[in-house]
Amino acid sequence: MHLGLIGGIGVAATVVYYQRLTAAVGGPFDLTIEHADVQALIRNNLADDRNTQARIYARHIDRLARAGCDAVAITSLGGHFCFDETEALSPVPLISAVEPLDAFFAAQGIGCVGLLGTRVVMHTRLYGQLTRTGSVVLDDEADHLGQTYQNMAVAGHCTTDQRALFIDAGRRMVHDLGAEAIVLAGTDLNLAFDGQDPGYPVIDALDVHVAELARLIKA
Repeated sequence: MHLGLIGGIGVAATVVYYQRLTAAVGGPFDLTIEHADVQALIRNNLADDRNTQARIYARHIDRLARAGCDAVAITSLGGHFCFDETEALSPVPLISAVEPLDAFFAAQGIGCVGLLGTRVVMHTRLYGQLTRTGSVVLDDEADHLGQTYQNMAVAGHCTTDQRALFIDAGRRMVHDLGAEAIVLAGTDLNLAFDGQDPGYPVIDALDVHVAELARLIKA
């Protein structure tokens, strides 16, 4: 399978997708990446303008399809807010990063997860797609955490203060709200958590998506 990635949203997440996908496949494969505009995504996400963002994605997907891609993935969980609208416009299959998560958590025996990511991801509890797994969020702090995440993703760099904020938020969801694991439901959160031992289980949603993409590539 020739895979197309819509990248650039943000750049750090795209790089990690490429690195981890290469490691997961373990050999040569066909990959083409389109660079999208993170600022346009942020504007449309905050305005819940799904149709406008879907049309932007559709232009990237059309170019990826013309390049020979058999399927496409969006390298941003926050960018999945208009997944259904984009899928309706796509000439090739669109591989969700959200859909596999519920089954993955259930298979791991996890009954409740804490979510970190964009404001929309946290407020909607991963777009309401967790049907087999409970979820908790620091609701009163979701806007601040989401803005901090957005700033980090755009910069492609995590400051010491940002890292401390995210790690502490995860700790409180585990200790105070009963989360059994913290889900990095923002694909740039690796910038904050990679190489860290926060003292609680962490699941990177990016890894679950990459595993599914690698499975399809090798099928």
